[in-house]
Amino acid sequence: MKLLRRRFLGLAAGAAVLPAVARIARAETYPSRPVRIVVPFAAAGPNDIIARVLGRWLSERLGQPFVIENRPGAATNIGTEAVVNAAPDGHTVLVVSLPHAVNATLYEKLHFNFMRDIAPVAGIMRVSNVMVVAPAFPAGSVPEFISYAKANPGKLNFASSGIGASNHIAGEWFKIMTGIDMAHVPYRSSGPALTDLFGGQVQVMFDAITSTIEHIRADRLRPLAVTSAPRSALLADTPVMSDFVPGYELSNWFGLGMPSHTPSEIVDRLNIAVNEGLADPGLKARFADLGGSMLPGSPADFGRLIADETAKWGKVIRTANIKPE
Repeated sequence: MKLLRRRFLGLAAGAAVLPAVARIARAETYPSRPVRIVVPFAAAGPNDIIARVLGRWLSERLGQPFVIENRPGAATNIGTEAVVNAAPDGHTVLVVSLPHAVNATLYEKLHFNFMRDIAPVAGIMRVSNVMVVAPAFPAGSVPEFISYAKANPGKLNFASSGIGASNHIAGEWFKIMTGIDMAHVPYRSSGPALTDLFGGQVQVMFDAITSTIEHIRADRLRPLAVTSAPRSALLADTPVMSDFVPGYELSNWFGLGMPSHTPSEIVDRLNIAVNEGLADPGLKARFADLGGSMLPGSPADFGRLIADETAKWGKVIRTANIKPE
């Protein structure tokens, strides 16, 4: 595992040395055609929303269309495998998020190894999740929810956008730390999960602020707590989970990756463009509206984040004995 981690961070730091003239020429001509941004979730979830916002900016900045391709299924593994097997020329990009760190432990047999086969390119943003219920649910705070759940063991369901998604891990960790009993109901994305939450088929969700904020503002959902500290600027009156469940902290994060043998100058070219976007006042304000805090940095910085999160959530997966379907 340590050897694999070093190899992964090495991919992030750069590839083999090439003649300087060839490297510069290749970087200057990238991208030479439309770029696919593969989102391994269905439309309307936070991965999709963030990809579309960034994709529009990159299209304008780099002069080629950045086209979103939703490839949901198997907890990101279908879309991820498509990118692993794509030509390593920079024209196929993967939206990377917390589930990729989770899946390294969750799935014992995959056709790829994420830290070997995907080169980290750039971080985009962090987003807190928020615990939400429908307005009619008989609990207006986290302590009231815990009391209600303990009085009704096994009668509550929590929704997620799939096994291994951040909203799944957030719910499982909440169960572990509070000792409550509720069932997990996975969906293909946040969109249909939220629809069933509105309708009462499920009772609670720990979804990203990105995909819940408009529903909260429209009073279709009631926020009980955000999952990371400090409080979210978008939900200034909503407490943080650790106020009620000491030690609880989770934030989703998003970034971009490419097939592992993509030339380092192409990785660097896209990294620079993404970082320019994160510093652009208009794009920065758009992401802030989605509840995000920027994650600028080098490919190596993003690689370290992924490696650290893989280790952290691997422990939770093993403790909770979470298994794929």
